[in-house]
Amino acid sequence: MTVKIITIDGPSGSGKGTLAAKLAEYYQYNLLDSGALYRLLGLSLSQKKLIDCLDSSLDQCVSIAISLEIQFIAAKQGIQVYLENENVTQALRTETTGELASKVASIPELRAALVSRQHAFAVEPGLVADGRDMATSIFPEAQAKIYLTASAESRAQRRVNQLQEMGLDVKINDILANIQARDKRDMERTVAPLKPAQDAYIIDSSELSINEVFDLMTAYIDQKLAK
Repeated sequence: MTVKIITIDGPSGSGKGTLAAKLAEYYQYNLLDSGALYRLLGLSLSQKKLIDCLDSSLDQCVSIAISLEIQFIAAKQGIQVYLENENVTQALRTETTGELASKVASIPELRAALVSRQHAFAVEPGLVADGRDMATSIFPEAQAKIYLTASAESRAQRRVNQLQEMGLDVKINDILANIQARDKRDMERTVAPLKPAQDAYIIDSSELSINEVFDLMTAYIDQKLAK
């Protein structure tokens, strides 16, 4: 039996993570947050002082990617993420770690090292995969492909609100500049650039609520999975 796969691709801050989690709960599917894998690898390489010398230390970085010790543990406050037995849940959400993930994702050898880990999530009863290249590169066979986007300005404001709720003092101009730079890097990288799959359902969430986007997604997914 072919495993049912739902992919949600799109730029940072479009709401992919929140909606992927809601869809996984709704359909009772497994959840893959591919961005978390890249963030974890970026964080690990930064801690090991390798993030600024990726090219010269590539073999070592690939070995780390393959053997990365990661745990996702469900808790009352949400999923807690551990890297080498250290709780890094909060660290993964920072803009700095997002920048690290984008640097890692631009290296073909490091992307390749994480592919098998991502494929391993595609098991029964099904999978919701959230990322940048889930439909175009990792799961092109997915039955339902969604590309979720939003204006850079609206994504920046959402990120500011999120970080302020975490007690962080941030400026929207800085966040907007980071988002625009990350978009450019993700869209222009030579391997698996950020773009919609040819058969993706494109949703612009700039002016929509989470519930409105969720309703659009489930209507599309139900139609696709019924085929």
